[in-house]
Amino acid sequence: MTGTMAAEGRWKALALICVGVVGVLTTWFSATAIVPELIVTWSLSTSQAAWLTNAVQLGFVLGAVGASLVNLPDIVRMNRLMAASSAVAALANASLLLQPGPELAIAARFVTGIALAGVYPPALKLMATWFVKGRGLALGFLIGALTLGSSMPHLFRAVTDGLDWRVVVMLTTATTLVGTLLFAFAVREGPHAFGRATFDPRQSLKVFTSRGLFLTNLGYFGHMWELYAMWAWILAFASAAEAGLEPFPFGSASMLSFIVVASGVVGCLLGGWLSDRIGRCLTTAGMMAVSGVCAALIGFAFTGPGWLLALIGIVWGISIIGDSAQFSAAVTELADRNFVGTALALQLGIGFALTAATIWLVPVVADWLGGWNWAFLVLIPGPVVGALAMMRLRALPESARLAGGAR
Repeated sequence: MTGTMAAEGRWKALALICVGVVGVLTTWFSATAIVPELIVTWSLSTSQAAWLTNAVQLGFVLGAVGASLVNLPDIVRMNRLMAASSAVAALANASLLLQPGPELAIAARFVTGIALAGVYPPALKLMATWFVKGRGLALGFLIGALTLGSSMPHLFRAVTDGLDWRVVVMLTTATTLVGTLLFAFAVREGPHAFGRATFDPRQSLKVFTSRGLFLTNLGYFGHMWELYAMWAWILAFASAAEAGLEPFPFGSASMLSFIVVASGVVGCLLGGWLSDRIGRCLTTAGMMAVSGVCAALIGFAFTGPGWLLALIGIVWGISIIGDSAQFSAAVTELADRNFVGTALALQLGIGFALTAATIWLVPVVADWLGGWNWAFLVLIPGPVVGALAMMRLRALPESARLAGGAR
């Protein structure tokens, strides 16, 4: 393959992978977006409502860590693994249409999380086989696709307001099936393939033996402490604020939630562009600094004015995810090339385990404080620790291995 053909092919591959990821990732928050209706339909408690989201997180953890222990992302062809996993996610998501009740619905969400662990980490590795130069921007596009897909259930709920909640489940299942077909028939590995691994469970521990990987992962864990808790509970925060704000920004809590989460697409592209120019370390630390400030400030805008609530929410939506792809890009540059998939899966697995803790914690804090105004303050330690870790990495010789002028 000539350089020109490879360059042309990589942008087509980028588009196909991103479209597939958008489709499949709609299942992540498909139940979260309809929680108000499910609370009424199934008489859910606050704890059960939280588990509709947390079950996905824990399923993802089990799937990602389990895959890393057997080196699955480095043994099975990535497009096949992603297609099979997407099909399972579609089936698990569609099972909500049967109105199984809270216990079986939570189990179905858990299976959805396991399936998504066979899509997201392999997609990161697959993208890296198409890009060496510009990898940060390419992975920014991919995490942007994840962000857009995660926000889509809120959009589906906003535009189908007044219709049965099962319409949202139908739409998210349909988009997931589109992603399944793309991964099965239209996506392939790029010209910069990583080595093919053999089964070696010791590699799941070796990915943490270097200072560079340890600090990269510590930064990622700080980022994850904040990210999914905000995504999971921004609808509850907005719904509580909506009662006291007239007019409410963007017309409804669901539409505001969609715009806040979807604005992260801009952050992902900005983060990718910045990281290839000023480095992974400065980009991630800067994004976490801004997102931490937004977590501290958004409570002040709870009672209005509406434009301020929307502004802080959008800036937070941009900054909270804008650094995410760069932690994965750093792992692809620092880890053993034969076990990049294993390193990514383990990083993501531990990171998502943390999200289960904060998704549980935020509504507990809201209840303790008597309202949602200041519930997001509990998220601030994550970006603080993460930013410090990445600035420490920037001072080490290992940072020279990162693309984009890390030092």
